[in-house]
Amino acid sequence: MTAAAAGTTPRTTSFGLPGGALIAGEWQTGGLTFAVTDPHDGTPVGWVARNDAADVDAAVRAAARAAAEPWPLWQRREALDEAARLVRDELPWLAGIISAEGSKTIGEAEQEVRRCAETLRLSAAAGPVLRGEVLEFDDSDRGAGKRGWFVRAPLGVVAAITPFNDPLNLVAHKVGPALVAGNGVVVKPADTTPHSALALAELLLRAGVPPARIGVVCGAAATGHALVTHAGVDVVSFTGGPATAARIAAVAGPKKLLMELGGNNPVIVCGDADVEAAADAIVRGAFGCAGQNCLSVQRVYADASIHDALLTRVTAGTRALKVGPKTDRTTDVGPMISEAEAARVEAWVDAALAGGARAHTGARRSGAYYHPTVLTGVPADADVLVREVFGPVVTVVRVESAAAAVAAANSAQALHAGVFTGGLDEALSIADRLQAGAVVVNGTSDLRIDSMPFGGFKSSGIGREGVRFAVAAMSEPRCTIIAGGPQHQSTVNRTQ
Repeated sequence: MTAAAAGTTPRTTSFGLPGGALIAGEWQTGGLTFAVTDPHDGTPVGWVARNDAADVDAAVRAAARAAAEPWPLWQRREALDEAARLVRDELPWLAGIISAEGSKTIGEAEQEVRRCAETLRLSAAAGPVLRGEVLEFDDSDRGAGKRGWFVRAPLGVVAAITPFNDPLNLVAHKVGPALVAGNGVVVKPADTTPHSALALAELLLRAGVPPARIGVVCGAAATGHALVTHAGVDVVSFTGGPATAARIAAVAGPKKLLMELGGNNPVIVCGDADVEAAADAIVRGAFGCAGQNCLSVQRVYADASIHDALLTRVTAGTRALKVGPKTDRTTDVGPMISEAEAARVEAWVDAALAGGARAHTGARRSGAYYHPTVLTGVPADADVLVREVFGPVVTVVRVESAAAAVAAANSAQALHAGVFTGGLDEALSIADRLQAGAVVVNGTSDLRIDSMPFGGFKSSGIGREGVRFAVAAMSEPRCTIIAGGPQHQSTVNRTQ
């Protein structure tokens, strides 16, 4: 879309990037009318394109053409290995972008860059997932004289819709597997944090990914709608909220859908647990990235025998956290992604307090900053207990038994869960009964290794991420069958 069409003055590119969108192998340098702001104070930090349906169409068609061209697996592997190296080399630049346009402190941003490099390295190593098998035709009387095999083939074009809270690594989690599987990919990053995706695309091109095989389109909901409904898109890989996921599912048409939708994650602390270790881990797991993490600890079910001691330690640890600017390396908790999101969390907490809950610390907002909050006595139907808060709030609940804790934990949708106990039998018994994609023993829900199968059950998502599992999801078996017979045999004889 031109600047004239947008009715605004074009802006220059930001953060040293070559453009504000990447379409059909070309960087868009004009018509950059979409402002990106720092949630700390709302000041603009850069400008990207506001791409329309025509831009999306060009990006998807180019990605499809590029995906149809030969690109051997060894070249894909080398390009992704080189991209991992470039990401490590460009850590200060990338971390600066992540922190400037998003919620993360500079330390959290640096950790994300390191994880992104690991995700790309794992993607490069995931080629063996594409191996096939010989088909066992002799296992059927209709298979006599036939030979065949299958390999895993790319699906075509992957639409990657990514969120703001991990704006670099979650792009890598979609783009890396899509590329190593042989697909083309078009990324629509969160409108609040698009520069991180553009920076990764620039490094991928520099590493040898063929132009047009990857595209990045920017803008708001209309841009995403044009992408997920495009007939040339074969897979939609989405990370975000369930309401948006429902809209995508309703309009995308007959496409493969891969969705990671977060959860309201519980941690159970048994009576024989190490209370100090549990409390420290809960504080770390609840308030990283200002609680805007799909694995954040939101609900803590503490055995009555240790409830008070745990609450005291969690409250003290939370009070000790420093809330402040993202650029200050002593800051523990930065702003939420917007003042509107902080106001939403404030409203949820205020409603719980009005219903009889008690705040032991926090429960106050300053612009986009919401201070880390510990609650008890929360009504059973309060939003902060039954919905994903996606903010710096944790609720501690007293329970009388492990069975009661498990029942309460399973009352809301979880992605991951944690259990603290000194007994292995108890840990395994609880883990078997929890409804979650992963249960961390003597740790919290806030644990993800980028190679593990990642996802939850029920409304927490569809499919699994984790590099090799995503590669499998972004490819399908393709069979080759030699029917045999006299004509085939005579052809073989003539070639000998």
